[in-house]
Amino acid sequence: MSELEAELRKAVRGDVYFDVTSRALTTMDASNYRRVPLGVVAPHDADDVAAVLEVCRDHIVPVVARGGGTSIAGQATGTGIVLDFTRHMNRIVSLDPETRTAVVQPGLVLDRLQDAAAPHGLRFGPDPSTHSRCTLGGMIGNNSCGSHSVAWGTTADSVRELDVISGRGERLRLGQGWAGAPDGLRELVDADLARLRTGFPELPRRISGYALDALLPEKGADVARSFCGSEGTLGILTEATVRLVQAPRARALAVLAYADESAAAEAAAGLLPYGPLTVEGMAADLVPPAASAALPKGGAWLFVETGGESAAEARARAEAIVRAADVVDALVVTDPAGQRALWRIREDASGTATRMPDGSEAWPGWEDCAVPPERLGAYLRDFRALLTAHGLRGTPYGHFGDGCIHVRIDFDLLTEAGVDRFRRFSEELAEAVVAHGGSLSGEHGDGQARAELLPKMYGDDMVALFERAKGVWDPDDLLNPGMLVRPAPLDSNLRFAVLPRKPVDVAFGYPADGGDFSAAVRRCVGVAKCRTTSASGSAVMCPSFRATGEEEHSTRGRARLLHEMLAGELVTDGWRSTEVRDALDLCLSCKGCRSDCPVEVDMATYKAEFLHHHYEGRRRPAAHYSMGRLPQWLRAVARTRTASLANALAAVRPLAWTAKRLGGIAPEREIPRLATRTFSGWWERRREEAAAVGGGGERQRGEASAGDGDLVILWPDTFTEHLSPSVGQAAVRVLEAAGLRVALPPTVRLKRTPTGDGETGRDGRTLGGGTTVALDPVSLLRGRGRVCCGLTYISTGQLDRARAVLRRTLDLMEPVLETAAPVVVLEPSCAAALRADLPELLHDDPRARLLADRVLTFAETLERHAPDWTPPRVDRAAVGQTHCHQHAVLGDAADRRLREAAGLTGELSGGCCGLGGNFGFEKGHFEVSVACAEEQLLPAVRGAGEGTVVLADGFSCRTQLEQLAGVRGRHLAEVLAEGLAEGLVEGPAERLAEGPPSGE
Repeated sequence: MSELEAELRKAVRGDVYFDVTSRALTTMDASNYRRVPLGVVAPHDADDVAAVLEVCRDHIVPVVARGGGTSIAGQATGTGIVLDFTRHMNRIVSLDPETRTAVVQPGLVLDRLQDAAAPHGLRFGPDPSTHSRCTLGGMIGNNSCGSHSVAWGTTADSVRELDVISGRGERLRLGQGWAGAPDGLRELVDADLARLRTGFPELPRRISGYALDALLPEKGADVARSFCGSEGTLGILTEATVRLVQAPRARALAVLAYADESAAAEAAAGLLPYGPLTVEGMAADLVPPAASAALPKGGAWLFVETGGESAAEARARAEAIVRAADVVDALVVTDPAGQRALWRIREDASGTATRMPDGSEAWPGWEDCAVPPERLGAYLRDFRALLTAHGLRGTPYGHFGDGCIHVRIDFDLLTEAGVDRFRRFSEELAEAVVAHGGSLSGEHGDGQARAELLPKMYGDDMVALFERAKGVWDPDDLLNPGMLVRPAPLDSNLRFAVLPRKPVDVAFGYPADGGDFSAAVRRCVGVAKCRTTSASGSAVMCPSFRATGEEEHSTRGRARLLHEMLAGELVTDGWRSTEVRDALDLCLSCKGCRSDCPVEVDMATYKAEFLHHHYEGRRRPAAHYSMGRLPQWLRAVARTRTASLANALAAVRPLAWTAKRLGGIAPEREIPRLATRTFSGWWERRREEAAAVGGGGERQRGEASAGDGDLVILWPDTFTEHLSPSVGQAAVRVLEAAGLRVALPPTVRLKRTPTGDGETGRDGRTLGGGTTVALDPVSLLRGRGRVCCGLTYISTGQLDRARAVLRRTLDLMEPVLETAAPVVVLEPSCAAALRADLPELLHDDPRARLLADRVLTFAETLERHAPDWTPPRVDRAAVGQTHCHQHAVLGDAADRRLREAAGLTGELSGGCCGLGGNFGFEKGHFEVSVACAEEQLLPAVRGAGEGTVVLADGFSCRTQLEQLAGVRGRHLAEVLAEGLAEGLVEGPAERLAEGPPSGE
């Protein structure tokens, strides 16, 4: 233990971390920059903060304050001690509705304050797009704004008093009338009043530099306001008294469409006299095709929100703005859910903009310049011209009503030539911003990205005054050195510089990242949407973070560790890293980040890749052998017809305990019962009975069932086949009722025989419409002739085995791929594996994409291949949870329409059931698994009324419901099949006291 670490541990009550993982998690924020800290301290209170500053002064070690880590200019990184305020100093101390004020600690997430203020009709005015994870301390440090700044201003406009500890350890309470000013500050201001009165541009979003003009006597000598935007360089905030505003009772959102962004920018300033709450702008190149359908037709849009005492008043104001605006098209929305859906498009822009439409990378650096609103159109034209001159591209969006533009630009920050161009462009753009009377930063602060260029905006004399102000507050330059004054060069400390220049050898194809795993990891830019403490709507990401609250168990945290693993400076043992392994251990592989992350980070794939390399040539955890190879074990049980024996042995506690211990299974878990007859066994028997009744000879397994509709291939996934065959049986009944012809995939390796259409060669079989194949007896003898999606092998990183299984599957499926038949997959996780993992893992086999494109869910199959079929009316309320993989990969629009057509009412919850395939069964994961289930799924089911149907299409979800709540969930196919038979069981949640299903 170092002397510094030892003294910090002795001095503070909070947490002290000098381990590799904690340091790696704080090397970066949401910027282009990276600095490796010596350690991290999570202070318990202001006394701890003072103690840290004292120890660090003695050791001449810098200190950086950090909140949510969403800063985009590098100011939340440091080479000394990072103070993490999110762990302990994260409370609302008090909230007074009468005075409309709140006292908060710096680590409080903004949304928590909004939740507490809302019952009183109040809110905190500024609302950055990162509101679900940014902290009040960070907002004060950066003087953050958000989309409602045209109505409620910046954070500085909402600050009353600030409790601060200066660099020398002095405790100050900052306010108006020079309250709390450190010695020497007033004298510094009085000596330069003329410069302070004339040296600052007048515009609503001037954030750059120190706000020394707030100390002018005619502005009330407001020390607290002047402190806002100082980026942790003047003092450490320990508590803040902030002003709340009255929230409008009702809101309306007018979405105004224009031909292009210039037209939208020109129009924005003219809307301000109508008193809108927001005037936000974005162009079409930033909106995904799926989202653009919800917007009025145009090339760019203004999102203009209005408020009122009633919905009618808010709508009237919005419609008045539409009438006044010269628009191509417009839409006014008063429905809160509809407004939220539209705002999500805007909020995701900050992450989406990190990728160009063609998938190439784009980066911050010139994220939030601001000009007077009336100059915005002209500035944007000059900005576009400058991009073209440098051969760069960007997608502007932002707070058009305030003249503030966010943009990510496709800088090449990986090569020396690209970095040189980054510098030249930055210098020229700074000059263009200043020429338009603007500020280099209009929201996120200067940090390392822009501080070097402040002389272009303020001149050398004003910057020298900033340096003297810094010396008054922090004479030892202890606090966040290199930011704002005496800055580090804008092209140093780039986080990409440490990454390998050549792609590393990997198993997955990473098609969206050019096959480069480093580029895939670089997708995470740190906006930290994965750090939200509650799942909103149908969102899934990131269940393990919400369960633990630990950064290392967030998608961003894991991406940061992978970044450091590739860098090799802090995490030094590459794929063998125990730090990365431990962080990934609680990843449920839910794939929620693939859809919920604005840049589609796919941590489930990265985890599988890492495990593949980490255990290469080494012994794996027991769970990888027991559950990772589950299909092998279950097929062996089916072949030997020992399911009943296995169930009996599992019911004997000592034997079950031993089996779970040997298999790496959580002792709290019950081993699921195996079906005594597999789904394919039921299918064969049904075919035989049908043939006997019809007298037409025995039908073969691959042959389709009777009907005159489209042929569909029903995939016998491992879970349906061996654990819940009732789902497959129900699906067959419903698909046939819809007029479809159902067939199962071939069970053995097949090849064509030279026979005529519809003929069967010797030892051959015909698959549903004439595809003629021949048996491979070797495959039969080895028992390896069944299709499999490889899911359990992929999730445990056994990628060589997964590839072998999937190649065998493609061999078996070749005859199907030569037909037009879709492949119906009932288990969402298996469908997602086939649709996403298969083509990415077997990227060198064209058949993989062919099969992936054939995969349909149960609901998609009925909608596309039986569009005229009417499902039975169930007319029941439904609860449950959309399967994570369905949400992330497959989509559930068809399921929603099918449920509606069947009279199943109610919305399924979001979040994650917490079982995650093998995850919830692995030893050491039970508590996290339960915490995930308790977030949304279990409360929804417990609150279900009499007669409510519990829907759970995934076997994991059904198992979690059974084991944690004693509730039997049903696949939608089962509910519809029972509706066809008019035999739905009664009860709100079918309590398991009635006994488990027979498996028959």
